[in-house]
Amino acid sequence: RLPNMRTPTEMIVGLVLCPCGLLLTLTGTLAPVWRQVSLVPDQPVDVVWDQGIWDICRERQSTHDRLCGQADELGYFEQVPVRVAQGLMPSSLVLTLVGLVVAALGVRCWQPEPRHLVAGAAGLVLLVSGLLSLVPSSWYTQELWALPAPPGSTLSVGYSLVLSYLGSCLEILGGLALALSFHHCCKER
Repeated sequence: RLPNMRTPTEMIVGLVLCPCGLLLTLTGTLAPVWRQVSLVPDQPVDVVWDQGIWDICRERQSTHDRLCGQADELGYFEQVPVRVAQGLMPSSLVLTLVGLVVAALGVRCWQPEPRHLVAGAAGLVLLVSGLLSLVPSSWYTQELWALPAPPGSTLSVGYSLVLSYLGSCLEILGGLALALSFHHCCKER
């Protein structure tokens, strides 16, 4: 019997979605715009504070002058949702890289047949990594308006938080797709 050289669809879907999710989650983790604070009292009207999980930046929108490394006067970084995000987001990124390496070994890795068991295990790892980044993104969103901000200012969701959400969802979907490889193991037995 000749080996089937076609890579199963679920493996292709997983290997497309997960790296895209990794890039979005990485951008969301590093960029300091999880929340935007505008119309801050005693500040010019065009000043916006961008708060991420690692940094706070102040930008004057009329001149596009941006200064990061602002002092955390309100204890923003001491808040539990921010601390959890600081721990889980990098953990998710590392786990995603591990999952992608294992997935590459299972999907084909220069073998005539894919290793369905390895690809399925990689799918579970990628599913968990997506959940690890979805938890802090969801919690932060839930607490967005409860986190400290100057009284009277306007709060809005930043693009980093949206990218983290999207990346998490892509990793979960890609992990589920790869986990479908377990079906082939059961069929072969």
